[in-house]
Amino acid sequence: MVIVFVVLVLAVMVTANWYVWRRLFRDTTSGPGWVRRAGAALVAGGWLMAFGALVAERTGAPFWLQRVLAWPGFLWLALSIYLLLGLLAGEAVRPLLRRWLERRKPAQVPVRQAEPVPVGAPTPPEPEDPAPLVAAPSRRLFVSRVIGGAVATAAVGTVGVGTYGVLNGPSVKRVTVPLAKLPRAAHGYRIAVVSDIHLGPVLGRGFAQRVVDTINSTQPDIVAVVGDLVDGSVKDLGPAAAPLTRLKAPAYFVTGNHEYFSGAEQWVEEVRRLGLLPLENARTELPWFDLAGVNDIAGEDEGQGPDFAKALGDRDPARACVLLAHQPVQIHDAVEHGVDLQLSGHTHGGQLWPGNLIAAGANPTLAGLERYGDTQLYVSRGAGAWGPPTRVGAESDITVIELASKQA
Repeated sequence: MVIVFVVLVLAVMVTANWYVWRRLFRDTTSGPGWVRRAGAALVAGGWLMAFGALVAERTGAPFWLQRVLAWPGFLWLALSIYLLLGLLAGEAVRPLLRRWLERRKPAQVPVRQAEPVPVGAPTPPEPEDPAPLVAAPSRRLFVSRVIGGAVATAAVGTVGVGTYGVLNGPSVKRVTVPLAKLPRAAHGYRIAVVSDIHLGPVLGRGFAQRVVDTINSTQPDIVAVVGDLVDGSVKDLGPAAAPLTRLKAPAYFVTGNHEYFSGAEQWVEEVRRLGLLPLENARTELPWFDLAGVNDIAGEDEGQGPDFAKALGDRDPARACVLLAHQPVQIHDAVEHGVDLQLSGHTHGGQLWPGNLIAAGANPTLAGLERYGDTQLYVSRGAGAWGPPTRVGAESDITVIELASKQA
């Protein structure tokens, strides 16, 4: 079954890329030539670099090689999505444009009458032959060029704007969450929630510094880093994560699934060295509520999965409890253990439209605040991006959760 699935996926990818090449390069040229060959090299080369970037990241290839492959490979990955979607949408426009061209009548050129020549007058010289006319492209070729050019422009613009938005740093969202058990003295308590920073071969130290500066500007009481901080080893990315030492508020950390692709134990120790407190299936009692954290589900393969009983057992149920858990699907365990508020990330809000449709189907909440019984769940769209450093329809964010006491 695995082999059949792989073959089907490869068949779909080959067909989709052949279609993109055909519409952008074959159908927009009048015959074989360098344009078609360059188009084939671009499509095939882009996917080879994207595949190479993914493999290099997962296998721990030399970091310089990861960086060389990541930028062009991941950007092509994003660009190819919108080229394909745009060309498919263009199929609906193609017959309409062709029909419009067919209805246009060629302009009528008035025929100039020759003036009579008087008897005995010399015969006027023949007019010079006009310059040879260049044959106009066929309607089919013209339509293909118009649609191909429009789609390429729109796709490049979409990816360009989406990439600029990520590199420019996350925006700040502010959400008020009332908690029934929160004492009046804690009314207005601020938690800066940051997830999915994804430091790696594309987003590095400079991006981490922008995230830290944004968090500090909100003046939170505590910072909650809810997983997927990195995509790579401590050796390669330790310097990129160093700006976390400049966080001004106490900071807490839980693992995400990508930490388990990158050496979770080493990263737990590294964030501890940087001044963050890892909550590995653990709980700390803050003055007005309990703050707990559980490991990510991906840790189960290494015997380090989430343990809600360890993190939440034997606590005073009269106190409010805030839980840090990377994936929203962990909400069901949180409900069973009487958690008041769970803070999560993981979804990226879909990151690249229409990826939000897929992410929404795989997670109970895609982004924002929702209630599950007596437990509330807030899901951040994340500060960074995985794969393409690009977001479309899912702006990155750092969320300041302001807790509200119903006794205030």
